[in-house]
Amino acid sequence: MEREQFLSLYRHSLAHILAKAVIEIFGEDQVQYAIGPQISDGAYYDFVLPRPITEVDYKTIEDKMHEIIKRRETWTRKEISRDEALELFRGQKFKTELIQDLPADEIISIYYTGDDYVDLCRGPHVDNSQELMNCAFQIKSASGAYWRGDEHRDQLQRIYLFAFPSKDELKKHLAWLQEALERDHKKIGAQLELFMFQDTAPGMAYWLPRGWKMYQELLKFSREVQDRHGYSEISAPLINNKRLWLVSGHWAHYVNNMFLVPGITKGTEATDLIDVNDTASIPTYSPLTDDTMAAKPMNCPNAMLTFKRKSRSYKDLPIRYSEMDVLHRKEKSGQMNGLFRVQEFRQDDDHTFVGEDQIRDEIMDIISIADEIYKTFGVTYRAEFSTRPDDYMGDLDVWNRAEANLKEILDEKYGEGNYEINEGDGAFYGPKIDLQIKDALGREWQCGTVQLDFQLPHNFGLTYADRDGSLKMPVVIHRAIFGSFERFIGILVEHFKGAFPFWMCPYQVALVPIRTTHNEYAKKVEEALTAAGVRVEADYTDANMQNKIKKFKVFKDPYVLVLGDKEAETGTVSVNMRGSKVQAHDIPLEQFVELCRKMNAERTLELVLPEKE
Repeated sequence: MEREQFLSLYRHSLAHILAKAVIEIFGEDQVQYAIGPQISDGAYYDFVLPRPITEVDYKTIEDKMHEIIKRRETWTRKEISRDEALELFRGQKFKTELIQDLPADEIISIYYTGDDYVDLCRGPHVDNSQELMNCAFQIKSASGAYWRGDEHRDQLQRIYLFAFPSKDELKKHLAWLQEALERDHKKIGAQLELFMFQDTAPGMAYWLPRGWKMYQELLKFSREVQDRHGYSEISAPLINNKRLWLVSGHWAHYVNNMFLVPGITKGTEATDLIDVNDTASIPTYSPLTDDTMAAKPMNCPNAMLTFKRKSRSYKDLPIRYSEMDVLHRKEKSGQMNGLFRVQEFRQDDDHTFVGEDQIRDEIMDIISIADEIYKTFGVTYRAEFSTRPDDYMGDLDVWNRAEANLKEILDEKYGEGNYEINEGDGAFYGPKIDLQIKDALGREWQCGTVQLDFQLPHNFGLTYADRDGSLKMPVVIHRAIFGSFERFIGILVEHFKGAFPFWMCPYQVALVPIRTTHNEYAKKVEEALTAAGVRVEADYTDANMQNKIKKFKVFKDPYVLVLGDKEAETGTVSVNMRGSKVQAHDIPLEQFVELCRKMNAERTLELVLPEKE
């Protein structure tokens, strides 16, 4: 049995043991049990219980699970009819609902663990509980959940369980989780004063001065790379009439994730006086009037209109429109997670218009951009190929041609079989290549994407004059490398644990004059560094020198320069480097400035402790 099958089998079986333990603790008539699938590091089960589960209960549940496993009970699979299943689970509302959703002639499988616990399940499971005796498990947490993920349905208690084949693997996983916790971008982001969130704008980051400096460096880097590759940046309205989204297809496929600005119902003037305390005076709104607007969740339609504004020739292609406007996408409250899942963000978005004979070269160039950018951050990546989804738009032959084009490119770049194929996971308008980067903890994140689109040009009636004078439709390549800048920054915060490479740090050098009499020289140092494009912060107060240094170290500034009588007299600096216990003394100011300039220009990953030349 392969490891993944093994883990799935054992974790799913432990989910049933968890449910049985909870039922035995609280009593069968006190528990409504819902579903209990295996997950990446264990399993969970959802319940309605007579009281909330707390950490005090964890050991009691674990002990009961061990007791059940030691009984060495046999697991029995049976197949029954839908009516028999409804009778068997009478009184269990969630099981009953699941059964009622099945066809009347459905043959339903159930699993008995011993004689007193039965669950609705397809399986497979272990044959006997003794197979679980060497497994290591531990209650992870208990939290709220909604039945079928619907916030309008029953609220359940979800008990999470870590589950691994051995104690050693569980121990390693817990250590990994502790390291991941220490890297949590929400925690580090607050410590470094990079960003914050407020409940008045859920899922929308407030970028604080330090964080915004770093954000701007990533934008600058992206623009520099794109300029070298012939991209032109545009900007378009953030709110567009629904007619645009109807043409693009987003209204049909994405409207539930869009922020709408409803049109005012006919007969109601926007200038009407409104008493906020009198709901009857507030104008009524209709989401379906012709003046309904929507905040854009994607840049695609705006790029189409920009292309369409004038006649085009094959000589103009490729045309590359990069766009870094703010986007808005509605997310369920439970899905938002710091910078990883937000409702407002920017992308290093691009829409490139090409002829079919230019597709290969253009995508190869895009992949070369990804290679350069990801290498700069010291991360590796792998490619995934996503094919036609069930709700695809357009002609099947066109889809087949697009998929064949992308597969040929992937085979050439990475070698046949050296990339994953995700059947049915493409965008509704075309197949795509997703680039999954790996961070310092070995986690993978989907950031880059390259999507081939034959549909939107058709929807918008885009054409160009070919060599023979005939009008042809361009192909659009949707492309992002960072993806969401917000999400990418969250990944970088955790990847670097807040100790960013020199070039992207909010402040790169901190100045600590030992006494206020050294402020004059410190200001000269600041001017020299600033003139060289180095971001500097200084503490010119009369505070204790060690306290000043400690303050800047909290922010993980790469270099802290201590400046006193000797440095002022000799035109040198004493350098404290982040992560090093060794201090460099008597470094000529010009030498240090040049070192900083070089690290910025080369965007190096590692810091260098200068040595006196």
